[in-house]
Amino acid sequence: MNRLDKLFAAKQRDILNIYFTAGYPNLDDTGKIIRALDRSGADLIELGMPYSDPLADGPTIQQSGQVALKNGMTLPLLFEQVRAVRKDTDIPLILMGYFNQVMQYGEQRFIDKCVEVGIDGLILPDLPLYEYEQFFKTMVEQAGLGISFLITPQTSEERIKKVDELSRGFIYMVANSSITGAKGDITEKQLGYFERVNRLQLKKPRLIGFGISSHETFTTACRYANGAIIGSAFIRALANTEEVERATSEFVRSIRGVEVSA
Repeated sequence: MNRLDKLFAAKQRDILNIYFTAGYPNLDDTGKIIRALDRSGADLIELGMPYSDPLADGPTIQQSGQVALKNGMTLPLLFEQVRAVRKDTDIPLILMGYFNQVMQYGEQRFIDKCVEVGIDGLILPDLPLYEYEQFFKTMVEQAGLGISFLITPQTSEERIKKVDELSRGFIYMVANSSITGAKGDITEKQLGYFERVNRLQLKKPRLIGFGISSHETFTTACRYANGAIIGSAFIRALANTEEVERATSEFVRSIRGVEVSA
């Protein structure tokens, strides 16, 4: 049982998954932010692998990726940063990026390195289900890694059930069919989508992402799933600060609804 499985076995509600781009805002901030998220009450961390062509990312995450690449972030360096931080934390860590990055690194080599340094799961939005099932699934399962696939309001019931079958860890439930980034309050239309998915009685845990940015939206999302994912809002909280650990702590406390002292 890997760390993802242990998390979902121990906690079924109000799971807080925080995304940030590795190497942002500064190259050496990755480990500091991971440790601060763990101390502050995050349950799960998604590490973005910065990429030159991030099709699914909104402007905030795209900009953070550009900064990280300019800072000198590479996949080998990211693996070494994870290896180093694993000495201090047992929080589940997921790599999120694009399958092109995995292919360029080498699929089996990438999987082996994830296991070696302590990565627990993957999110690769551009990896088709068919390609995964035919060519990648055995590698992932033999390595004991989790992998999460995305569903959207437009995803058919048949495909949702296929995602439920293939996902290992959790299903990434996209709150709206656009790029990432905070969108304000959750709409009635989105709530209808959440309720429709709930009626399917899926087997895997679900986390809602895209547009979750506050205590209110996090709380609402958690009423319809096992938890929620926050990315763009956290990256904005990290911008223009040299005190990333303090900014991280204050952000997590605000999402959890804990008053932040001045």
